[in-house]
Amino acid sequence: MAEVSAEARIEAPAEKVWSQLTDFGSYGEWSMTHTDFPKGGPEVLEAGASFQENMKLMGFPAEVNWTIDELETARVFAIRGKGPMGVNLSQRYSLTPDGDATTLRIDSEFTGAAVALMAGKLKDSATAALNESLRKLNGLVV
Repeated sequence: MAEVSAEARIEAPAEKVWSQLTDFGSYGEWSMTHTDFPKGGPEVLEAGASFQENMKLMGFPAEVNWTIDELETARVFAIRGKGPMGVNLSQRYSLTPDGDATTLRIDSEFTGAAVALMAGKLKDSATAALNESLRKLNGLVV
């Protein structure tokens, strides 16, 4: 298993951060692992909805089938997915309002036999991608 997380303070209200976070058409502008949504983002933003995402993990292409696990507007967006080689992924975006700013935390987890073989490199790569994604998201929101 590999667990990674990143956190950033964004100088914008949680609703504005949430709006950008759930604008699936703009993922390519800030998410460092995203390449595209072959069928578009989720049709309905609700727990249980599913969607596909093409990603790059450690430089390798990966197709992930996501399901929304938890959704609380302007607070939590949590998804879990199945990727190639039996890899399971989960990602949780937590928004914490702080006056006119928001702390956005991303927690990711990767499990499966293939992960054990490359956990160290995966952690390093995913942590760098999450931090850069937060930096780019901040630039879009502010």
